[in-house]
Amino acid sequence: MAEARQPVIIMPENVQRILGRDAQRINIMAAKAVSEVVRSTLGPRGMDKMLVDSLGDVVITNDGVTILETMDIEHPAAKMIVEVAKAQEDEVGDGTTTATVLAGELLKRAEDLLDQDIHPAIIAQGYKVAAEKAMKIVDTLAMPVTAQDTKLLIKISRTSMNGRGTESGIDHLANLSVKAVLRVAEDGKVSDVDDIKIEKKAGGSLEDSKLIDGIVLDKERVHNGMPSLIEDAKITLLNVALEVKEPETDAQIQITSPEQIEAFLDKEEEMIKKMVSKIRNVGANVVFCQKGIDDLAQHLLAKDGVTAIRRVKKSDMTALSNATGAKIVTDIRDLKEKDLGYAKKVQEKKIAGEAMTFIEGCKDPKAVTILIRGGTDHVADEAERSLKDALKVLATALDDGKIVPGGGATEIQVGIGLNKMATHVGGRVQLAIEAFARAMDIIPRSLADNAGLNAIDLLVKAKSEHGAGKQSVGIDVFSGETKNMVDLGVIEPAKVKKQALKSASEAAMMILKIDDVIAASKISSGGPPGGMPDMGGMGGF
Repeated sequence: MAEARQPVIIMPENVQRILGRDAQRINIMAAKAVSEVVRSTLGPRGMDKMLVDSLGDVVITNDGVTILETMDIEHPAAKMIVEVAKAQEDEVGDGTTTATVLAGELLKRAEDLLDQDIHPAIIAQGYKVAAEKAMKIVDTLAMPVTAQDTKLLIKISRTSMNGRGTESGIDHLANLSVKAVLRVAEDGKVSDVDDIKIEKKAGGSLEDSKLIDGIVLDKERVHNGMPSLIEDAKITLLNVALEVKEPETDAQIQITSPEQIEAFLDKEEEMIKKMVSKIRNVGANVVFCQKGIDDLAQHLLAKDGVTAIRRVKKSDMTALSNATGAKIVTDIRDLKEKDLGYAKKVQEKKIAGEAMTFIEGCKDPKAVTILIRGGTDHVADEAERSLKDALKVLATALDDGKIVPGGGATEIQVGIGLNKMATHVGGRVQLAIEAFARAMDIIPRSLADNAGLNAIDLLVKAKSEHGAGKQSVGIDVFSGETKNMVDLGVIEPAKVKKQALKSASEAAMMILKIDDVIAASKISSGGPPGGMPDMGGMGGF
């Protein structure tokens, strides 16, 4: 009689494990669901999403990465699609919705091939070849752009902001964004977009937004006796507290008489007076301090007609340094006249009932501020998000020096080019390349769908015109016709398109090649027993 074989138990019974086609289907379904959430926001006629958190706070936006980051997504494959949007945002500042929608469509097309028993490795190979070819096609469509092409840069900024709830002031904001970028650019390149500070205050309209040749701080003077306006400001930046330091180690001071208390307090007072005297002696009349300012120091500075602001953020200190030319001093004893910065005017003004400090008229500022106004907090918030994206897009365009037509024109041309290439490849890989080409149609199709247009008719017409050599023809969502996007001023940096193609295809290939989802308790940060979140769960708000 044969021995009964005991089953080998590797993992606990309650651990979830999803194998083979089930794993692929669930992962693809989750990824598609995420991309479908943001698909309706694509384009100038895209809809907005209202995001409500557990505290009832509301965000109204159609910015892809903001929507995905705010959503409480649990499924691991869905989280990978969120990473696509984040990578796109960090790298080029725009195209997050495009990248997310493309990733979802690539997986949807791959699912059709999986149903035909084509191996995931073959599909991934075809997608890799197609993505490389797509980059080359984008390069063939690219046109040059430089810091001298102001009109082109304004069109790029407008394209990025269109449909973001900023329509009422889009021309004004586009002009401000281009002026700001050109102010901080060196040799036609922008090294750091953070040199453009954005402050926002609800009230007024988007048209009331303005560019300041300097810095605006959401701060006020520390003492009412200090002047609210200083002309020809000599500015010192201190990364040290204007107060007596606490000892770094625990210390006890024994005092046995009132005279000793008086001597102790006199010594503290003398130390603060020395600090204030040092500031006055170098000729500073405005002090920005990253740390605290003692009450006595406030009184003495006010007495000397010096304006001081405390608890200034580190990022604001860097911006102030770049704008005014002042050096950030970490030891007040080292403060010298050459460390001071200059601004024509430092003034405290009331904006929407709150005091803000304006540092204006800096000589050759390497940092500037855009003050955004908006009818409500939600309008100002969305204007800030769209302006940040526009600034990044402008910096990307100047850095790369190449632009391509928008409105789905680039994606249509990529799809046509890939279909031509696929016929020369042959075999099952050809099917994967053709699937990639078909996936490109999702962008012009979504633009048309979101504008309530007949997507099929417009797509057929646009492809026909591309076949006749009109490579810049895309979908004009306002007129409902196919038009030359370059003539229409709908243009985007080539790098935005290439990054979207790259991140979407890489995410799709990675998800496709997963055929087994296994609990891994050591790398998980929570979830049900076995250390794995519910594989069927998509999460919610």
